[in-house]
Amino acid sequence: MNDMIQLMKSVNDERIWIGLQKTSVYNWHWSSGDPALFLNWASGQPLGSNNCTSMMGNGQWFVVPCSNNNSFICYNMSRGFVFSNQKMNWRPAQSYCRQNYMDLVSVRNQNENQQLEKFIKDRNSSGTGIWIGLFRDTWQWSDQSNSSFRYWDTNQPDNYGGIENCTVITQNVQRRWHDISCDNQFSFICHEDKLIVIQQNLSWSEALRYCRQNHVDLVSVQSVEMQRRVMNVVKLASTEAVWLGLRFSHILGIWFWVSGETVCYNNWAPGKSTSEEDCKATVRSGAVQSGGNQTWISRPETDRLNFICSRYE
Repeated sequence: MNDMIQLMKSVNDERIWIGLQKTSVYNWHWSSGDPALFLNWASGQPLGSNNCTSMMGNGQWFVVPCSNNNSFICYNMSRGFVFSNQKMNWRPAQSYCRQNYMDLVSVRNQNENQQLEKFIKDRNSSGTGIWIGLFRDTWQWSDQSNSSFRYWDTNQPDNYGGIENCTVITQNVQRRWHDISCDNQFSFICHEDKLIVIQQNLSWSEALRYCRQNHVDLVSVQSVEMQRRVMNVVKLASTEAVWLGLRFSHILGIWFWVSGETVCYNNWAPGKSTSEEDCKATVRSGAVQSGGNQTWISRPETDRLNFICSRYE
């Protein structure tokens, strides 16, 4: 949504092409953008052509019509799971969670599934399914990113005439999206990747050398806006963490960016930064987690990870 807000500031009242196109392949996504690596389907599921997921009190998942009216579970960092007893279709439930918390809940492993199962049993006596944030569709971004963000208008996409395989930002006030035939001619928005995920496993020093030889530098994250840009690309990584241009100084006892700036803005995972004492045994560098909330962690600089190069001068 942050990208969409920025986009709305730069476009006028006409329809605008964006890079979302329908393919022939269905993919499962978490609404939050987490990769769908863990799945806990009930026996025989997913069945049929339905595209949204509900969880039962026994912890098993069923694919059901997105038009069903179910209670749902949101998530945010401070409160964790948030149960809503309101009955909504999947997409309005998603909008409600995004507006009031963070998103519909993701379930990334068996432990989280067990926690959510207990949470549902304590609050849902009806035994009916509860919406979680897993959905599938055939839409793919042209840059091959796995972003699951969708901003469809009401009753969209409708594939009118069976030929609407591309996406425009509409002229309505909220600039919601419509599917439309790719044969139409509209203005369009391009983007340039200033941040690049390099899917090679290198030590921190090797990653720094690679970025400076081939681009500008390892990325420095000095603002919320730059962290958002990192979050947009880091999900393309193949390692659980990705090197940033963040380094610990034994002499000064501080973290600093290789671009020369001190660390003012920070996004450390709880308990994952390191003290000076922790650093005496081994050289430490900063990385961003490629899954979850994409927070920062301290890693030995000899670890071999993917990394993010910057093209910002």
